[in-house]
Amino acid sequence: MNVSLFCALARTFRILMSLTRQDVEKIAHLARLSITVEEMPVYVASLSSIVDFVDELSRAETGGVEPMAHPLEGQHQRLRPDAVSETDHREKYQANAPSVQAGLYVVPRVIE
Repeated sequence: MNVSLFCALARTFRILMSLTRQDVEKIAHLARLSITVEEMPVYVASLSSIVDFVDELSRAETGGVEPMAHPLEGQHQRLRPDAVSETDHREKYQANAPSVQAGLYVVPRVIE
């Protein structure tokens, strides 16, 4: 199961405690997952521990923490020079296209 999807669903349900079997069934339905009866206890335990951990992380004091640009102090990302390295081949490529208008490829309408 996608953990970020689960966390979003958990916030929607305002789950701040261990999950019940019914909670996991609702979440599985919304996430379009098929969970068997045998797998249910494992999912309940695993997802409950994830929710508890997210709740624990949300209680951490982060008010005075300055965002990091790089995890290692004094390190900077090397940037390449902003220079053109390839020539423009648009006209050459569009010469093979069945239909071009104003420099754009014209395709049939798919969505009405």
